[in-house]
Amino acid sequence: MGFIQIIEYETDRPDEIKALGDARMAEGDMPQGFRMAVTRDRDRPNRYFTIVEFPSYEVAMENSARPETDSFAKEMAALCTSGPKFYNLDVQMSMP
Repeated sequence: MGFIQIIEYETDRPDEIKALGDARMAEGDMPQGFRMAVTRDRDRPNRYFTIVEFPSYEVAMENSARPETDSFAKEMAALCTSGPKFYNLDVQMSMP
């Protein structure tokens, strides 16, 4: 089964975080089978959740070990007012 990482954070600079993510995606070196959604909390507008889906835990950890990922995480954290907090989830069941 797959692996999902949810990253919870608060920011008053969402456009800068989006630009950081856009630059990373433009590099085109994301893992095969990778999917991502960035969401905003309707009840707390400065709170966001990025949901990242990987084909496996191993692929996720390979991605986490990359220097580019570490650099991105540090730059993103600098733009946050709270967090980021990570949730590492093994998929138990999935439906289309």
